[in-house]
Amino acid sequence: MLKPSLLPFAIAAVLAASALHAEDDNVGKTTQLQAVTVTGSNIKTTDLEGPSPVQVITADQIKVSGKTTLPDFLRSISANTGNSVNEQLTGSFSAGTAGVSLRGLGQKNTLVLLDGKRVANYATAYELQDTFVDLNSLPLAAVERIEVLKDGASAVYGSDAIAGVVNIILKQNYQGAEAGASYGGSTEGTGQTENNFHLLLGHGDIKKDGYNVFFAVDGTRRSQLQQSDVSWLRDNDFRDKPGGRLNWTPTNYYNNDPTQGFANAVGPVQRVPYGAITPGKGGEVWAYNPAPYTSLIPGVERYHAVLRATVKLTDDIQAYGEAIYSRSHAAFVFSAPLSIGSGLRAWDNTNQRLVNIDTTLPVGNPANPNNVPTPVNTNLWDVGQRNKYDRTIFTRFLGGVKGHTGAWDWDVSAGHSESRLKEYVTNFGNRYAFQSLLANGGYNLASTGNPTSAVDALRLFTTRPAVSRLTTVDATASTQLFDLPAGTVGFAGGYQFRNESINSRTSSAVLSGSELRPAIDIIRGSRNVNAAYAEFNVPILSTLEANVAGRLDHYSDFGNAFAPKFSLRYQPLDWLLLRGSYSRGFRAPSLPEITHSTAVSYGSVVDPYDPVTPGQRRGYTNVYAANPNLRPERSRNYNLGFVLSPGADTSIGVDYYHIVQNGIIGPDDVSALVQRKDPRVIRDAQGRITIITNQYKNQQSLSTDGVDIDFKQALHTQNYGEFTLNSTWTRLLKYSQPLVAGDAAVNGAGTNIFGSLPKWRGTTGLGWAAGDFTSTLTWYYVGGYQQNPANRLTSAYPARVKNWSTFDVSVAYTGIAHTTLTLAVQNLQNRRPPWDPSNTYYDSTQADPRGRFVNVGVNYTF
Repeated sequence: MLKPSLLPFAIAAVLAASALHAEDDNVGKTTQLQAVTVTGSNIKTTDLEGPSPVQVITADQIKVSGKTTLPDFLRSISANTGNSVNEQLTGSFSAGTAGVSLRGLGQKNTLVLLDGKRVANYATAYELQDTFVDLNSLPLAAVERIEVLKDGASAVYGSDAIAGVVNIILKQNYQGAEAGASYGGSTEGTGQTENNFHLLLGHGDIKKDGYNVFFAVDGTRRSQLQQSDVSWLRDNDFRDKPGGRLNWTPTNYYNNDPTQGFANAVGPVQRVPYGAITPGKGGEVWAYNPAPYTSLIPGVERYHAVLRATVKLTDDIQAYGEAIYSRSHAAFVFSAPLSIGSGLRAWDNTNQRLVNIDTTLPVGNPANPNNVPTPVNTNLWDVGQRNKYDRTIFTRFLGGVKGHTGAWDWDVSAGHSESRLKEYVTNFGNRYAFQSLLANGGYNLASTGNPTSAVDALRLFTTRPAVSRLTTVDATASTQLFDLPAGTVGFAGGYQFRNESINSRTSSAVLSGSELRPAIDIIRGSRNVNAAYAEFNVPILSTLEANVAGRLDHYSDFGNAFAPKFSLRYQPLDWLLLRGSYSRGFRAPSLPEITHSTAVSYGSVVDPYDPVTPGQRRGYTNVYAANPNLRPERSRNYNLGFVLSPGADTSIGVDYYHIVQNGIIGPDDVSALVQRKDPRVIRDAQGRITIITNQYKNQQSLSTDGVDIDFKQALHTQNYGEFTLNSTWTRLLKYSQPLVAGDAAVNGAGTNIFGSLPKWRGTTGLGWAAGDFTSTLTWYYVGGYQQNPANRLTSAYPARVKNWSTFDVSVAYTGIAHTTLTLAVQNLQNRRPPWDPSNTYYDSTQADPRGRFVNVGVNYTF
């Protein structure tokens, strides 16, 4: 039997052999190629393959995939190994957003460009420090193609391009009109549906008419998916799975000691063995099923609009302008009703610290049947679940002039983009009302039938605004400098100015101390960046050329960063290309990491010194602070590969990459701080951990390498239509870094030690076109991976998470004039994600819980 990773090779071999008979028809035919700028270089070229691997994805490929959003499509490319933000991560400060993470290095190390230029990052940070471009803010309908550079490119683009670059290129000279709509839904019985529409209008040909005006608008509405909507997840009881448990949330112990808490159920809780929830625990506990309060995918409503105009001023000079407006609403359940118990805190803005809120029931409180003060651990059930609504508005305005003067091509532009967020959260708890009601007995924690006036007093609605801005000025010029015996030396150079700013404020309820258990993300800062760059393309032999590039960036906060790059392209034969590159790169400290910022979140840690339960996991509050003394993270990138093209319809590419990253920014390891009794670990009067303060530092290192494999094959037949095969695979060989700064490195490839990083990931699409029909069958493969040993709490815990292999199919019919009818089915086999007990059943960074999803659509061209 063929291994999954070998199947596309076998298909390619069959198609390649069949295609040899079709090659004769093309003998003697030549095509004059126009020089274009390819992502990764500012020098125009006619070469189809350059010294660095670039995956080009066309608008047609996106259409036939059945994917309806940019994040959904980019998530499927093989180089997007893991550790990327997507809409399923609803518990973060950047919920409802999506990024792309080439090489598994996180979205902060992948640069996303729009038409080769930067745009504003999302309004706030992921995991309190990572800034990235939210792909949900960018318009899919207007996309002409996407170029994915799988090599470091700081020498050309500056910061963030350590793992590579995703350049989303919009339509530039579109003529005509097109309208389309689609409707889709899950067959899993969840009730989740999705509606999409788009409209494209374009008039004028730049060459013939001297102008072009293009307008595009699209929209998406996707319903919310709760865990309780999915049949195999709603009970949250996975005890029939290896290493599974009852994934419920405990509230209060049940025992015969009335001073230990409630002896009756409050809210939707049941009495269950504590050991069913946490292995090794004894006794019984009141607990509830969190599935109704867990959003797997938020409900979204998004609209994008693009207006672009290009005018030919002279035969050699064009002026252009562009405006983009994007509006997004995401709605989801943030969590169950607020929990009340040990560790309840509020913010003291005067002293810039958290203060503990006493939750002991006084004698005489209606919920306290005892004649002594009684601790309590429950939820404000009648206050209701906490819901979050994120409204994001993204805008971009760009204007410029480009042209050809003498032997020089040039482009000068200025732009401004913004990402604005307003986050609304309902049903938080009001600290002052809680303390008053607790003291006077006006709210009974042992009941869900409290007076409306008391419940309304406890309810707190908060608003958190945030905005990220980017202003840019770009000037680029390129030319052919002079001739050498082997050819002409190409040159490109330029200058860039950027002003970056972010202002993420916490709600007034937090600052006033009103909000119980607040999560805080305060970021305020800005900086200027000035950069100059140059690039030379030098022909050494007729078959060998070298590219040398360098860029110097000056940041107003930390200083200078220089990034060089050297690459070679060697083509000794028409059908053989050899290539390699070496570069240095950098990631500038993000504004949350280096500027005025404070972040508060919640976690848990094993505390061997806890006076009550030593060696048990203990909840605590994280307080993170920025560090103005940070330096940029540095990287070294090595790439080596070849491309074989034995025929016009066949291409086989293999590229090896190796990345070393030093000075990675992060906080100190919390477990290490506890172990060495660091003074930043703050304990209460009993000696129990309450708060751990931390600060970002340059302290980690990382090394990763792997291989990309790319197949393209076409087969032309007279009677059976046209066949195409596109197959891209990534084999992760190594992903090594220390678990704790200063320790020996651990290889996390094929494990989930550093987030899930499967060794194999691939996408293979087999296309067919005949007459009025086109169809594509796409195979998505995500390899299995070993469990982090630290996650294996019992011997029954599985050592490995299995692979996930799904097929998508799409069919289009064009037999009606001006009309295209489409049917797309994702996850044709209706496969569930593989069981991963370290998550809630499955890993949301790799898999999708919706099951089979069917989408029908219609397009009409005018």
